[in-house]
Amino acid sequence: MYYQQTEVWKRAMQVAREVYRVVAFMPAEERFAARPQITRAAVSIACNIAEGWTRESSREKAQFLAIAQGSAAELDTLLILGADVGWMPPDEVANVRRLLDEVSRMLTTMRRNRRVAGKSLGQGGSRNA
Repeated sequence: MYYQQTEVWKRAMQVAREVYRVVAFMPAEERFAARPQITRAAVSIACNIAEGWTRESSREKAQFLAIAQGSAAELDTLLILGADVGWMPPDEVANVRRLLDEVSRMLTTMRRNRRVAGKSLGQGGSRNA
């Protein structure tokens, strides 16, 4: 599948792997509370990129990219909280947040480019695929 060749998906997968490594530092009492929410948010980024990539309509593709970006913001918030309350080492969290920031910036660029292309098409332009 083509999405597996994209840099944004590869980096989102790297974020997910790093999150699974970092949540291992969390206390046992968070095993059924914050930890699953953190890992779900991390996995959601790559999954929504993949699902959006396979959708037919531009509107659906844009929606899944927006969901992926929302999951990135959720994950960032949870990572900040995790470091602040001492669940995870701040330096480890900082490394994951740097990777996450790269993915978020890539998603922002992709979403902006889709909007610009959509406006161009709506103004009478054509696009050959």
